[in-house]
Amino acid sequence: MLRQQDVGHRIVVRRIVGIREGRPLFSDALGELVELSETHITLATDTGRLRVPVGEVHRARRVPPARRPTAAAVIALELAADEAWPAPVRARLGDWLLRGAAGWTGRANSALPVGDPDRPLPAALDAVVRWYAAQGLPALVNTPLPLAGPVGAELDARGWSARPPVLVQTAPLAALPPGRPEPPAVDLAATPSEEWLAIAAGRKGGLPDAARHVLTAVDRVRFAHLRVDGELLAVGRGTVTGDGRWLGLSLIEVLPKARRRGYAGAVIRALADWARTEGATRAFLQVEQHNTGAVALYQRLGFTTHHTYLTRVAPA
Repeated sequence: MLRQQDVGHRIVVRRIVGIREGRPLFSDALGELVELSETHITLATDTGRLRVPVGEVHRARRVPPARRPTAAAVIALELAADEAWPAPVRARLGDWLLRGAAGWTGRANSALPVGDPDRPLPAALDAVVRWYAAQGLPALVNTPLPLAGPVGAELDARGWSARPPVLVQTAPLAALPPGRPEPPAVDLAATPSEEWLAIAAGRKGGLPDAARHVLTAVDRVRFAHLRVDGELLAVGRGTVTGDGRWLGLSLIEVLPKARRRGYAGAVIRALADWARTEGATRAFLQVEQHNTGAVALYQRLGFTTHHTYLTRVAPA
């Protein structure tokens, strides 16, 4: 049987769904284990969230993780994420993207080396360094792994350092539970309120004009506001990009005094409800691997790691 250590891993559950001629009928379910309690096993499957009473479980075990995503799948998700976090200054180096936003966040101020840079790799990296120098910014390169392994090897040889790993996590929208009708309600707006911006500024260390562009310059975007007794206690941002397939979640933030009340989950569920009406089928987010509290929250909601990336920093 399963243990708490199996939460977040891929499992198969054989359950009893009926009796025929005195013999049990079985059905198998495959998915990520979201919750394990004394009474139920909850899985996030490709078709939705499944809650199985323990009394119906005939057998349950961990199975190997799903196959590593293809290069095409990683590229498509990285481009959807770029669309959801649009830097105001942009250029191309072949297929590579060069992005600048006055230094606000690594994602909006880094090169994205996916595809062909239309020149040898050493020359491409030299061009990246020159472009960022012209912008007055340090040269950063986001390397999705293992896709950008050759880029990473060249950066290693040049003495570039690496910031902490970032997990790019995904979940089927069908696996995310719908929003709850009871309070506190989550309001979604097409533009952020000043209170919302103040919370984002506190988390990100200010909001220059470039930051406001990153946050708002997306065709389909919603800003979540969760208030209790009129006070804004939790916020979040959702975008629909990638040809309408992906809900991108970012800046999910709860004020310290209001944490551990389920408010982050409420914000995510409200944004997921909106994204479903927009035709999106999957959600993604990016979270630093060492942020164990956030990783645990997203795991409980059914998110699993699609791939990782490192932000590489040029030597001073």
